Amino acid sequence: MNESKPKWLICVDTGGTFTDCLALSPSGEWKRAKILSSSALRGMANGVVGSDQMTIAENWDAPIPFVTGFTFRALDGSGFVSRVMRHETKTLFLETPAPHGMDSIPFEVVASFDAPILAARLATGTSIDKPLPLHDLRLATTRGTNALLTRLGEPPAFFVTAGHGDLIAIGTQQRPDLFALDIQKPEPLYRTVIEVPERLNGDGSVLRPMDEDFIRDTAKRLVAEGVRDAAICLLHSYRNPAHEQRLAILLQEAGFIRISLSSELAPFIKALPRAQTAVVNAYLAPILNVYVQNVQESVQWGVKNPDIDSVSRLHLMTSAGGLVTAENFRPKDSLLSGPAGGIVGAATVGRQCGYRRIIAFDMGGTSTDVARYDGGYEYSFEHSVGDAHLVAPALAIESVAAGGGSICFADHLGLRVGPESAGAVPGPACYGAGGPLTVTDVNLLLGRILPERFEIPLSRNAAEVAANDLLRNLEQATGSHHDRDTVLRGMLDIANERMADAI
Repeated sequence: MNESKPKWLICVDTGGTFTDCLALSPSGEWKRAKILSSSALRGMANGVVGSDQMTIAENWDAPIPFVTGFTFRALDGSGFVSRVMRHETKTLFLETPAPHGMDSIPFEVVASFDAPILAARLATGTSIDKPLPLHDLRLATTRGTNALLTRLGEPPAFFVTAGHGDLIAIGTQQRPDLFALDIQKPEPLYRTVIEVPERLNGDGSVLRPMDEDFIRDTAKRLVAEGVRDAAICLLHSYRNPAHEQRLAILLQEAGFIRISLSSELAPFIKALPRAQTAVVNAYLAPILNVYVQNVQESVQWGVKNPDIDSVSRLHLMTSAGGLVTAENFRPKDSLLSGPAGGIVGAATVGRQCGYRRIIAFDMGGTSTDVARYDGGYEYSFEHSVGDAHLVAPALAIESVAAGGGSICFADHLGLRVGPESAGAVPGPACYGAGGPLTVTDVNLLLGRILPERFEIPLSRNAAEVAANDLLRNLEQATGSHHDRDTVLRGMLDIANERMADAI
């Protein structure tokens, strides 16, 4: 075997708003990059020269011609979109002639690949026409969390022992709001329930063999309807997984692509949490498996040497604070991976500074995550994300919907912050893309943010407009005048109180 070649160490955390990257070069030099999680870089257009040449102001610290091939999008409300044909110093050449008068207009250029790879290329100074240098990439992502919260996953078919088709619908019968008179039950994450003719005894012995002909006919019908994902939970499979495993084989033969087995994901007693875990994993698998595959392919692109010490590798952070390879990654283990990485990092720095008892505080764009380290990590083995409940080891994290992108509201009932977030698109009002007033805008208007130190161009005027709109709505609702700064400080007090409660 050849000697190991020096590698970059690249660590990326993709959140709801920003993707952050720290990279350690083989020579020991640290590099960093911060981009929007929409795979976009922001800048200001300074004017149009000729029909296709645009001068720009940006602080991407990217090699020329880095953004060639990216999609250009004006953020002034004009809807102008084009393709970057050539990128030179402070100049873009566009495929479609840009309208004149685009002076001091915010814009973004969007990559066709995922944010972690864009961040890694920026940090290592690698153009998109070249493979990344040899590296180990460690990735934490909240993509699964966001898909659950926004219901953007792919509902699977849910296979369960006959007679228990309403297992998840009934749940524990615990009321989310004890005194609510109108209970609104969330829609299930699965698209259909298939009751499987089979039954195991409590000791794992077979009471009723599985009807394989029924499975074949049902699977054939579902595949014809376009279903390719399945979640399986059969009673007592934690004792004997044979029926689940055989069912998975039959589904694969019929054309199912991704199959989640409760006996593999949560091999424990209690059918309900096993079923919930299998469904959550199957619901997220189409999104996260493709996402990880795309990142993996980008990591390996251009690598021809099969020597294991001379290839780039991908590891993903789990909710439990550990790293797994892409091959061993399961969607249900990733829901708290970003916050978990923050806790592990905070604990490491604390120990290096001589502290064994710390509080980790991570305020992001969408949420704030708080955890305690007291000489060891605290774990939970069942947790909920939105309406979903699952069995998976995770660091004990207190999360509240208060972040830089939390949207500020005001009406006759008073002031409110979140839980809705502006995210990366459109982002806070000051990002210049037509977003609402957020905590970031409030901090900007109160002088707590220095625009020149921010990662992307900020528009104080856009934040002013959003704040004035909110004040106008408040005055219409209450019939009285309110001092702007007093209202803005009230918004911050609400967000701060929520974060203090988490601590």
